[in-house]
Amino acid sequence: MPKDRRLREELDFLQPFFLGPSGENDRWLEELIVEFVRDHAFWRRNFHPEDGHRITAAAAYRPDFLQAKARTRQALIRLSGELKQSVPIFHPRYVGHMSSDLLIPGLVARILTTLYNPNNVSEEAAPVTLTHELEAGRDLAAMFGFNVDPSVQPCAWGHLTSGGTLANYEALWNFRAVKFYAVALQEGVRRTALATGPVGPVGPLRKELAEYSKWELVNLSIGQTIGLRREIAEALRGQDPAVFTRFRRAVRRERIETAGIQEFFDRHPELRPPRVLVAASAHYSWEKGMKVMGLGTAQLVKVAVDDHMRLDPDHLDACLADAFESRTPVLGVVGVLGTTEFGTVDPIHEIIAARRRWNERGADFFVHVDAAWGGYLASVFRDPDGGCLPREEIRKDFRHFPSRMVYRAFTSVKHADSVTIDPHKLGFLPYAAGAFVARDREVVDFITQQAAYVFDLGDVEDEVPREQQLRNLGQYILEGSKPGAAAASMAVAHEVLPLHGEGLGRILRHTIRACEYFHESALEAAGRLEDRVRLIVPFEPDSNLVCLALNRNGNRSLARMNRFARRVFARMKVDADRPVQDARFIGSYTSLRREGGEDEQCGRILRELGIDPATFVAVPARPREEADHIFILRHTLMNPFLMDGPGERSYIDMYWDFLEDAIDAALAE
Repeated sequence: MPKDRRLREELDFLQPFFLGPSGENDRWLEELIVEFVRDHAFWRRNFHPEDGHRITAAAAYRPDFLQAKARTRQALIRLSGELKQSVPIFHPRYVGHMSSDLLIPGLVARILTTLYNPNNVSEEAAPVTLTHELEAGRDLAAMFGFNVDPSVQPCAWGHLTSGGTLANYEALWNFRAVKFYAVALQEGVRRTALATGPVGPVGPLRKELAEYSKWELVNLSIGQTIGLRREIAEALRGQDPAVFTRFRRAVRRERIETAGIQEFFDRHPELRPPRVLVAASAHYSWEKGMKVMGLGTAQLVKVAVDDHMRLDPDHLDACLADAFESRTPVLGVVGVLGTTEFGTVDPIHEIIAARRRWNERGADFFVHVDAAWGGYLASVFRDPDGGCLPREEIRKDFRHFPSRMVYRAFTSVKHADSVTIDPHKLGFLPYAAGAFVARDREVVDFITQQAAYVFDLGDVEDEVPREQQLRNLGQYILEGSKPGAAAASMAVAHEVLPLHGEGLGRILRHTIRACEYFHESALEAAGRLEDRVRLIVPFEPDSNLVCLALNRNGNRSLARMNRFARRVFARMKVDADRPVQDARFIGSYTSLRREGGEDEQCGRILRELGIDPATFVAVPARPREEADHIFILRHTLMNPFLMDGPGERSYIDMYWDFLEDAIDAALAE
C-alpha cells in the first residue's frame, strides 16, 4: 500500500521507541546502557568510599584474571552465536506468536534495574521498585476504568506476576478465599456464642449472622462479604481479648484454606464444590488453575462459543441456571478480552448483565476478565484525562474497529472483579511480566498470610493504612521472590507512553490499522487465488490477530485439507536444520477441534471451504489421520513496522506474495 501522509506520521511517531528491525537505534540503545552502567558503578564507588577497593587495578593483569576473562568471553561468544538461531520476533516478517520488538524505555529500565537486583517481595528488600510496582498496578487499574482514589471505595490495586497464567491462578485464589469466608465467619460466631445483631446486605433480609443459610452466605458479592466482615469486626471491638482470640482461632479453623477442600465440604454437606465457567475458547491455564487450587477440572464448565468464537450469552445463562437450580455455587465466570488462539473478544457486558439478573434471584458469582492478550488495547479507549472516548471518536481512525460489541465489552471491564493482563504482550516489555488487577483492594484481607488488621484490637484510627500494608507485598501474592526489574521496566514504559490514546494507545491504534489492512487484503488475495484454492478468514478480527483457513479446489476431505495446509505452513515455520535467514516470513498456527456434535462455527467454516462435514470426526479411523480438527494459519499483527516496508509496498503486501508462492509450491507437491 502507498505510504500516505497520515501513515508516515504514525511511523515517525513510533520510531524512537524501538531498536528497529535492522537495529537502526543501536547507537542510542548503546549510549543509554553505557551511561547507566557507568552511573551504577559510580553509585557503588560512593557507598562508603573510605573502605577502598576490593578488586585492585593490578588484578586485571594477573594470569588467572586474564584466563577468567577469556573463558567468560568465549562462553558469551558461543551463546551469542547460538542465539542467532532464535526466532526473529523483532522483525515485521515475523507474524507468529504474541511476541514483538521491545520498547527501548522498558528494555533499558530492565537492564539498569537488574544491576541493583531488587526483590519486590517487601519494602525492606526493594523500597524503590516496590513503589513502581504498585504505581504500575494503579496505571493498569485506571486504564480499565477502575477507581484508584483511596478516599473512594472500592479502590483498585494491581501487582506484577510472572505471566498471565499465574495471574489467572491468583484470580481463583482470591475468589475461593472470599466465596467461603462468610461460612467460616458464621461458624466462628456460633462457636464463641457471639451476638452480632442484624448484619449483612442492607435491606429487609438483613438479620443475625446465625440466621443466614449457607446458600445465602456463598452468594454474597465481594463487596457484601467485605462489609459483613467489617461489621463483625466492629461488633468485636471492646470485647474481652480472650473472646476475640477464641473467635479469630475459630474462624481460621473453619476456613476452606485451613480445613482443605474435602474436609470443608464434609463439614457443610448442604454445600457443593463450586463451578467456574469459562468460554470454550479460553486459555488452557484455566484447567491448570483448577488443578492447582484443588477445585478439579470436573468443576470447570466450558461455555459454548458463537459463530465467531465469542462466549455465547444464551449458553452462559443455561449453564448458570443448571448450577443454581442444583444449588451449586458458581465461583466465577471468566470472560476473555482477546483469546490467544483467535484474538476474539467475549461479550463482557453480557456477563455483567447475567450477574445482575441472577443477583435479583438471590444468586451471585464473581467476574474475572482474562485480558492477557487484549488488555492493553483498553488504552485506545482512554483519553488523556482518564475518561472513556466515545465509540464514534475512536471509529474515526479505523474502518471497522471497534465493533459495537467490542466497544461495549471493553467499556464494561470496569464492572468486573479482577483482570489479568500481560505487559510482555501488547505492552512490548521483556519477559516475564504479567499482572493481576483487582477492583477492590480489600480482598487482600482474605488471602494475607498474617492476621488481618481489621481484626486487631486497637482503635480504628490505629489501623495501618492500606497503602502501607500493601508494601508487604509477599503476604498478598502467590509468588515469593520476584524481580523488581520487571516493575521498573513497566513503570518507565508507562511514564514515557502513558496508557491512553495519545500514549501507548497511539502505537496500538497503528497495529489495529495494520490488522484491518491485513484482513481486507486477505479478501483480495482470496479472489486472486480462487482458481487454485479457497482461502477464508474464519473469524472477523476483534483485535490484532487474524486467522486464515485454506483448501485446494476440488477437495472434499478434511484430512487432505489439513495435510495441504500443513505443507503451506512448512514454508513459514522455524526449522532447526536451516538458517533462520532463509525464512521469508515466519508464522504460527492453531486448530479448531471438535468437542462433540456439529459445532455451529465448525460447520460454517467447512461449508465455506467446500469440505464434506461428514469427514470431520471426533475420533479418526486411523492413527495420525488429521480429521478431528481444522488446521488454521494464525497471524499475530503486533509488530509496529508491518505497515512499513521496502519501497512503496508494506510487509503485509509482501506477505501475500510469499503466501501465494507457498501455496503454489504446496500444490506442486
